[in-house]
Amino acid sequence: MTKTRPPYTPEFRRQIVELVRAGRSPDELAKEFEPTAQSIRNWAAQSERDAGRRSDGLSNAERDELSRLRRENRQLRLERDILKKAAAFFAREADAEGRT
Repeated sequence: MTKTRPPYTPEFRRQIVELVRAGRSPDELAKEFEPTAQSIRNWAAQSERDAGRRSDGLSNAERDELSRLRRENRQLRLERDILKKAAAFFAREADAEGRT
């Protein structure tokens, strides 16, 4: 069974990214601190995206907006489906009343 640990705090990530910007390599920082070198590279890249210096992915703000829009879309589809079923139900009721 693999060990899981709580996510690194945003402050810790910021400090590591600052060290990368200061010239330290992710491999060197990985040996000194706990995260993997790839995690450190990912954090540095995301920080660059958030600052607008990279365009090869979504910034955190864009990612948050995308999540919010997907949630909203799911809710709207659910409401639409409920209204569609209600309209069909009332149409059948009105049709049945018209026959009697």
